[in-house]
Amino acid sequence: MLFIAILIRIFANPVANLFQKKLIREQHPLFINLTTYFLLSVLSLFLIYPKQTVALTKDFWTFSILGGIAGALGNSFIVKALVTGDLSVLGPINAYKSIVGIIIAFLLIGELPNPWGFLGMALIIAGSYFVLDTGPEKFHWKIIRQPAIRYRLMALVLTGTQAVFDKRIIQASDQRMAFASWCIFGFLFSLFFSLLAKVKLRDQIRNITSATILKYILLAVAVGIMTLATNYCFAHMLVGEALALFQLSILISVFFGYHFFQEQALWKKLIGASIMICGSLLIILPK
Repeated sequence: MLFIAILIRIFANPVANLFQKKLIREQHPLFINLTTYFLLSVLSLFLIYPKQTVALTKDFWTFSILGGIAGALGNSFIVKALVTGDLSVLGPINAYKSIVGIIIAFLLIGELPNPWGFLGMALIIAGSYFVLDTGPEKFHWKIIRQPAIRYRLMALVLTGTQAVFDKRIIQASDQRMAFASWCIFGFLFSLFFSLLAKVKLRDQIRNITSATILKYILLAVAVGIMTLATNYCFAHMLVGEALALFQLSILISVFFGYHFFQEQALWKKLIGASIMICGSLLIILPK
């Protein structure tokens, strides 16, 4: 089941990104996040049992609020980075999310991977650079001066921290309540930050067409499946190791890019893919 959950998470993420990219041509990015959270919040209401909510601990509510804030802020910084920067440059930085997850998980819940886990994550990060550093604009340390890179780093720290909060929520309740918490608190804080950014919600709603509704539904389904798979992985794995394995979604883009768009540098990308696969095996097989 863990292997299946990892595969689902790896495939669901690029699918969700696909619909986000299609919607961003029609709607404000913050409104897209808000609507996705809203649709999933409506669904999550059917997963909540009133009797269980009474028994929820202080830890559940504390980490639900902190996770909602971190997630909403993190998504806001991601949007800001994508608006002002180049995705081909921002991509490689995401490989460090597992390192952020390790540090935060160690500080908050005492998780620390074994040597095989550390080696596996190092290989996945190294392989991601072979895959992603093939565009016209190479990754180098000087780009840290760019505002978009700083926004992406802040988003990385926040979403990496949110992953640890999500695991604490699972530990304080169960995967079902953790999903409901992620959806509802994500919606509330996304609404808050959308209003803070003065997004004209009425105008955005008026621009919704029947085709747009279908895209939103498909996006919500993809994000919902991705979140459920993520929660299952967090319940059975260390946060840092799980975040490292999620980077394997890059491999899907390699084959899609070559097959559908005839992208170049295939051999370099395949070398990176092989390194990443070796890293994932080092993480999974000892378990």
